[in-house]
Amino acid sequence: MHPSVRSAVDWMRRRAENVVAALLGIMFVAFIIQIVFRYAFNFPIGWTSELSVITWLYMVLLGSAFWLKESEEIRFDLVSESMGPRARRIVGIVVALSIVVLFAMSLPATIKYVSFMKVESTSYLKIRLDVLYSVYVVFAVAIVVRYLWALWQLARREEPDTPATTDVSSGL
Repeated sequence: MHPSVRSAVDWMRRRAENVVAALLGIMFVAFIIQIVFRYAFNFPIGWTSELSVITWLYMVLLGSAFWLKESEEIRFDLVSESMGPRARRIVGIVVALSIVVLFAMSLPATIKYVSFMKVESTSYLKIRLDVLYSVYVVFAVAIVVRYLWALWQLARREEPDTPATTDVSSGL
């Protein structure tokens, strides 16, 4: 990858990490507020639960679209690890092409449905659902772009960012 593109991707990944960390902080504070109001004041409030769900949704979708590296994704590689490099490349191309085609095919219907959701809003925070769920459209487009990039790498006979199974990671 060209150094300027690599630095732009790294910068975007760091900003996505900042956003995910901020969302995690907001979710934690809302959770603590919810506990205090429910058990200390015997006054349950609903907006904290709604905010926790919204921040979790955004953390998962934005984090997996922009922050998570290819090598950090969960994989079931029992079959692919037993294959040779050429077969692994072919399987990678089939998988990446399938993901691109399926997400691209679902995109028009997804956009239409998200647009339709403008008639509803959340119960407590009164956020329109089209605004709230538009993050999924961003996620879907990012996944298409990510796997188009993987296809490009595989077509050029480059190995995508894959971890060695013997490497030590976070242990999770």
